[in-house]
Amino acid sequence: MNKRALAIFAAIGATIIYGLNHTIAKGVMPDYVKPFGFIMLRVIGASILFWAISYFGPKEKIDKKDYPRMLLCAVLGMGANMLVFFKGLSLSTPINSAVLVTITPIIVVVLSALFIKEKIIAKKLIGIGIGFLGALGLIFFSVESRQDAPNIPLGNFLILMNSVFYGSYLIGAKTLIAKYHPFTFMKWLFTIGIFLCLPFGYQELTEIDWQNLPFETLWKITFVIVGTTFCTYLFNIFALTQLKASTVSAFVYVQPLIGIIYALATGRDTLTTVKILAACLVFLGVYLASRKPSSSRAVDTHTNKTN
Repeated sequence: MNKRALAIFAAIGATIIYGLNHTIAKGVMPDYVKPFGFIMLRVIGASILFWAISYFGPKEKIDKKDYPRMLLCAVLGMGANMLVFFKGLSLSTPINSAVLVTITPIIVVVLSALFIKEKIIAKKLIGIGIGFLGALGLIFFSVESRQDAPNIPLGNFLILMNSVFYGSYLIGAKTLIAKYHPFTFMKWLFTIGIFLCLPFGYQELTEIDWQNLPFETLWKITFVIVGTTFCTYLFNIFALTQLKASTVSAFVYVQPLIGIIYALATGRDTLTTVKILAACLVFLGVYLASRKPSSSRAVDTHTNKTN
């Protein structure tokens, strides 16, 4: 099997993990692990794994001039992004989460226009409007009443903010990703993330009753740390060595489909008219906003979502 085929399988694997994560992580919170405590487990576990695997990569030092940008990327990508996503997921539903995270490409288009002056054509502008309309529909018209989703509108808003923070992280990390080996970049990013998340998650981390956690909860925690937080980065890194970033980011369209099917199959969520209509608007908006004109030679932006 050639490297391109392996890269496609790696991108598919990352997308499947992302799709399953919405339901699997939701099954742990908040009964066994509260959201900020869960984030502490993620950043600590991923830091250990990336430091271990960095032994096989180049020995690089971070230039002092890159410290501020590295800190900013950690705040956006390892702090704010993860904290608001897991808090939002604990308040909302897996299907809402799976739909809303796909709006990240739209966020990247908007932020690119604001900060690096990329031009937005009319079709992209229409897509941005349609996508946000779908997101706002989920936020303001979700009227479900569920014990495991105590505040769906607020949860949906936090998940939307997660996409804003992650989109900002992608813009900020672009130069660092080009300069440093992925192992170097990720080990330091997650290490800084520990200290950023500690004030929010320490108390919830100490409240975890490890002795009484059922096996099902333990494997779900392991899945989120090893699968969603560690393996997906490795899979996407490898995929990007063989495929265009735009090709890898196209798999974002498959993530909500997997997330919805798995949530329905496991009985963790249900479809409603609002969810279906909002999902259609978001998918159409993302498609229009992220589609490149045939004559364009713009630089690709990696927009595959990691939560």
